[in-house]
Amino acid sequence: QVQLVESGGGLVQAGGSLRLSCAASGLTFSSYGMGWHRQAPGKERELVAAISSGGGSTYYLDSVKGRFTISRDNAKSTLYLQMNSLNADDTAVYYCAARSAFSYEYWGQGTQVTVSS
Repeated sequence: QVQLVESGGGLVQAGGSLRLSCAASGLTFSSYGMGWHRQAPGKERELVAAISSGGGSTYYLDSVKGRFTISRDNAKSTLYLQMNSLNADDTAVYYCAARSAFSYEYWGQGTQVTVSS
């Protein structure tokens, strides 16, 4: 079965950094576009960043541009999200997901990111 397992979340002070990882198994990782989503308390889940299957194209939510970097290592079947200059608005549960065709089909369990101010 397909598994996506996030790690790297935690508590960080405003202005700090975290690097999230998502380890994938049970799928041909290099065939899937990947994305990081987040859901803050009382808010809808939103796409934060996305990367194409080969890593050549990326997308970022406007509010994280210049602060977050999405990357992938297809040889390790791992997706990353480097988050810098974190602020309280970044507090959320972060999820990785794999996109097959046109939809995000597989999802991880999420990892909590809490930014204190």
